[in-house]
Amino acid sequence: MIERNGLKIDEQLVRFVEDKALPGSGIEANAFWGGLADLYAKFAPRNHALLKTRANLQAKIDSWHQQHDVIAEGSAYHAFLRDIGYLVADPEAFTIGTGNVDPEIATLAGPQLVVPALNARFVLNAANARWGSLYDALYGTDVIPGEAKPGGYDAERGAKVVAWAKSFLDEAVPLASGSWADLENPDGDIALADAQQFVGTSEDGKGRLYRHNGLHIEVRFDRAHPVGKDDPAGIADVILESALSTIVDLEDSVAAVDAEDKVLGYTNWLGLMRGDLSESFEKGGKTISRTLNPDRAYTAPDGSSFTLPGRSLLLVRNVGHLMTTPAVQLADGGDAPEGILDAAMTALISLQDGKAGRTNSRAGSTYMVKPKMHGPEEAAFTDELFAAVEDMLGMARNRLKMGVMDEERRTSANLAACIHAVKDRIFFINTGFLDRTGDEMHTSMHAGAMVPKGEMKSSDWISAYEDRNVQIGLAHGFSGQAQIGKGMWAAPDRMADMMEQKIGHPRTGANTAWVPSPTAATLHAVHYHRVDVFALQQEIAQRETPGLEKLLRIPLASDTNLPSDMVERELENNIQGILGYVVRWIDQGVGCSKVPDINDIGLMEDRATLRISSQHVANWLKTGIATAEQVDAVFARMAEKVDAQNADDPAYQPMAPSLDGIAYQAARALVFEGEEQPSGYTEPLLHAYRLRKKAQG
Repeated sequence: MIERNGLKIDEQLVRFVEDKALPGSGIEANAFWGGLADLYAKFAPRNHALLKTRANLQAKIDSWHQQHDVIAEGSAYHAFLRDIGYLVADPEAFTIGTGNVDPEIATLAGPQLVVPALNARFVLNAANARWGSLYDALYGTDVIPGEAKPGGYDAERGAKVVAWAKSFLDEAVPLASGSWADLENPDGDIALADAQQFVGTSEDGKGRLYRHNGLHIEVRFDRAHPVGKDDPAGIADVILESALSTIVDLEDSVAAVDAEDKVLGYTNWLGLMRGDLSESFEKGGKTISRTLNPDRAYTAPDGSSFTLPGRSLLLVRNVGHLMTTPAVQLADGGDAPEGILDAAMTALISLQDGKAGRTNSRAGSTYMVKPKMHGPEEAAFTDELFAAVEDMLGMARNRLKMGVMDEERRTSANLAACIHAVKDRIFFINTGFLDRTGDEMHTSMHAGAMVPKGEMKSSDWISAYEDRNVQIGLAHGFSGQAQIGKGMWAAPDRMADMMEQKIGHPRTGANTAWVPSPTAATLHAVHYHRVDVFALQQEIAQRETPGLEKLLRIPLASDTNLPSDMVERELENNIQGILGYVVRWIDQGVGCSKVPDINDIGLMEDRATLRISSQHVANWLKTGIATAEQVDAVFARMAEKVDAQNADDPAYQPMAPSLDGIAYQAARALVFEGEEQPSGYTEPLLHAYRLRKKAQG
């Protein structure tokens, strides 16, 4: 540790700041460290007080449930929540005042990626996913039934891909007459039903650019291409504008427990802001180097030149208020609040935006997503923190934009007040079903037994939650000014199901939703051509916003005398998922990955999925639906299953038969100590056990 202005800073972080982040920023080292010390002096005690408020409210709610029946006394429950300050009054009518917002956030509707900041290759893939081949996305996924025959290009499957894509073009860019499937040897302009949809020609002359619902489609014509040579029109590919924005995540999808991990994440964020991030890796016996894509150049119909962004607009997600980091020690020797460090570091790094020729925000803003805030007081705290960081770095007020993750019960119940607390810098609200469910169960742990996990999505509160998020956002001026988002599609290998179901997100009026891969972004982009989100928002804005009655209806099981085989299946499903995720988190430092579920279907797992599974088992333990001995027996069986699922991973360390490894202990603690965890969060235990694992070398 190196002392800087009364703080003790891990040497790795000091070297990164002074050797890499500060040069070119215009900020001197003494000014930065002094500013960081001032931030901690002012905000660390308040951060602690907010966490204490959370704990006090939870203790009062636990006590109330121990003395009352919430089903019989619903109105009394709501009154109680108001009396203790859990619920606050909605503010008077207002409109957000956020300025300098990029069109990817304010006026366009399309997919959004979330990518772990610690993996440079994944980060580059996501940033470059602004454009994607529809042909490739269809050919390699189950959207078209069957699989490509081995041994090179499968012409039969290729023909199905081309037919699907041309049918899509008929929807999005209809011709003046006939179908794209019937188009042959186009010479000159292609007559469209709406001539205004044609907006340009690519720099190499092979691409024709069209626009629909604000999104671009480039149809590539190339007779020299293996696909284009046999196509009646010479079409070689259809390129869709796909991931309009990407969240570079320092939170739920990473295992960042110390300075080494934090510096890796900050280094990748710096490479993105400077535009010079690169990564080399081996694939198929060859070394492949990846860098950020350049912008795309076109010629307009009038002969003028223009460019379109070649990369996603990049946002960064900081950690929440709960966690501390050993990368910085305060004067009292305690670890410093991690969210304060993230705010200062990611903002400092954003001063490098565009320095090396790759601009991220053309509006001059820095987009910082803030997760896991509980209520308007915590949102206001973050607003003040961001303002202090702006002053520290000489930034204009509200350059640091805030995305509010609407994923905690107290925030969703007070969403209008939370938005009002940050109304001049808010750029996004986004529902998070899994974290919201985890908080629902922890908040109501003493109310009774919860329904099986699979029934959560049909609970009354979830539809009210999703609808309120959109309608409250629209009521306060989000349309055309800020982003309203929806959650992740968790099954990256099930794209056919995604194409059928995820169109529901734009149909809610949300102008973005999360996808698990660049391929999924290209496919999900089709939905935003099929739904005119901004037109739909005008209709939805006229609807009545659901009240709190359904939102606060706890998903309690009506019958706790569940069949033993049903209980066993539920425990197995939850515990297999817990073990499958935790063993990679603890042993390999993998914060988000595709983990086989109990049926061997790969699902994207992160701490939000872990929170709901661990809290659900903890609830069933507390309410007597399951016994400790039963849960331990399931843990032992599922450890063997997870070991078998990971048998081909040379870095994997089996849990069975010893069942005494650090990862296994961590997974078990998440359940058996789940009730005591603050808000049911998994981070404190995961970090503690991961640090133990790293200490072992």
